[in-house]
Amino acid sequence: MSGGAISESTTVCVVGGGPAGMVLGLLLARAGVAVTVLEKHADFLRDFRGDTVHPPTLDLLDDLGLGPAFRALPQSRVTEVQVPFRGGTLRVADLSALPAPNNYVAMVPQWDFLDLLADAAAREPAFTLRMRTAATALRWSGDRVVGVDYRTEAGETGTVTADLVVACDGRGSLLRDAAHLHPRSFPTPMDVWWYRLPRHEEDPSGIVGVISSARAAVLIDRGDYWQVATLIRKGSDPQARRSPVTDMLRDVTSAAPWLADRVTAVASWDDVKTLDVKLDRLPRWHLPGLLCLGDAAHAMSPVGGVGINLAVQDAVAAARLLAAPLRAGTLSTSDLARVRRRRLLPTLAVQTLQRVLHARALRPALEGKVEIARGKVPLPLRLLTRLPLLRRLPAQIIGRGLFTEPTPTFARR
Repeated sequence: MSGGAISESTTVCVVGGGPAGMVLGLLLARAGVAVTVLEKHADFLRDFRGDTVHPPTLDLLDDLGLGPAFRALPQSRVTEVQVPFRGGTLRVADLSALPAPNNYVAMVPQWDFLDLLADAAAREPAFTLRMRTAATALRWSGDRVVGVDYRTEAGETGTVTADLVVACDGRGSLLRDAAHLHPRSFPTPMDVWWYRLPRHEEDPSGIVGVISSARAAVLIDRGDYWQVATLIRKGSDPQARRSPVTDMLRDVTSAAPWLADRVTAVASWDDVKTLDVKLDRLPRWHLPGLLCLGDAAHAMSPVGGVGINLAVQDAVAAARLLAAPLRAGTLSTSDLARVRRRRLLPTLAVQTLQRVLHARALRPALEGKVEIARGKVPLPLRLLTRLPLLRRLPAQIIGRGLFTEPTPTFARR
């Protein structure tokens, strides 16, 4: 290594301090496995991240002894999943039909959730969190991954060697690309515009849908402002940005006149961020010494807000299956393959449901081809609204998945 570079070692190096990375790091540390998490940012305080905490994650927090601290965080609760149509919405899932007490989705700023996990993990002697530290490359020994190179915000470089590197660095995963693991992609009909609008005390609270003939949007209550997600046709962002940003805001306020007095808060298109919606999954999640989890293994559509739940459940399964071989120093590629086998069916189920909703509901709605008139709603969605037993199926898949990963005994408090 060049002069000044730092070399350190650990048992597991997790790249990415999102929900999957922080949950995995906390669980493995409670198993006595030495874990170092690398997070490139200085903190978790970033806009336009997923805020949905699903029932299995609520169960996990209770098992970890973090339930009371989590419930003390500012939050709202969602019990219904709705699909927007021109002129209205259809309820496709009722989470209140699921077993209590955690039969809702908690809307909590992701930075609060991650801070809670980081504080809990910091109390574990085996856990190390390195902020402002970005992984830059994989380290190899033959065909085996043996660590990562990194660069800090201050420009320092170094290497972490590890028995296992876990890529939790999102759907644009640098480590996945470096390992030449290529996902299979599925078409999506939409992208999302994210922006802020001021929130007034007399406004509605929680999650508010805004539907018009021209726009479908969701407003997320952030206290003193709204985080707004506006759905747009896939790939239409460059053309739309040639028109004044006021055109987009006019479409939204036509359906929500109570927002009309604050549209000047979005001064230009620079205030509007675009999420390139992806839906994909890796045919293979691992190589010797490397495992991909969460969005790095399977990018999810924002429909249903299930990405965080899938990522957390990946982490729980990985910790339960890998803790013992990691402690014993016997980790093999067979152990890594078991994680994908365990998590593949829930991933397929959620992605299949999302693909159906994309094709049958969102694509026609975004193209202006679907009216709210009951007779013109696609048959599968008409059945969901009429038959309570069928409504429970998407509630189960979106709310809990096909099954909930049991919390490892070694992590319970």
